[in-house]
Amino acid sequence: MTIQQPSEALIPRSYPPEFRRKVLDLVASGRKVAEVAQLLGISDQTIYVWRRQHLIDTGQLPGTNSTDQAELAAARKRIAELEAELAIHRRAAELLGEVMSPKGGSKPSA
Repeated sequence: MTIQQPSEALIPRSYPPEFRRKVLDLVASGRKVAEVAQLLGISDQTIYVWRRQHLIDTGQLPGTNSTDQAELAAARKRIAELEAELAIHRRAAELLGEVMSPKGGSKPSA
């Protein structure tokens, strides 16, 4: 039995900001989205998403701008880290409580 690897088309790729800017410049100059997508080997849907985000970033459409999205992503990541750390501390406290709880009486130290 062989295990199939996911195709590259299903793995999201990250493009540098300069590349995105050039793609949007081509579309803004009058080239069709489908033409630019085929020329550069990217999805036309990707270009539409980039264009929409550009319009939001420039205030032409309502929505969350890229800077705010990045801050939100960083905050969510930090919250997840803190929640994981808190869970570890709670579990450690539970384990220490079980180990340290005396059974019966104990003599106070002098």
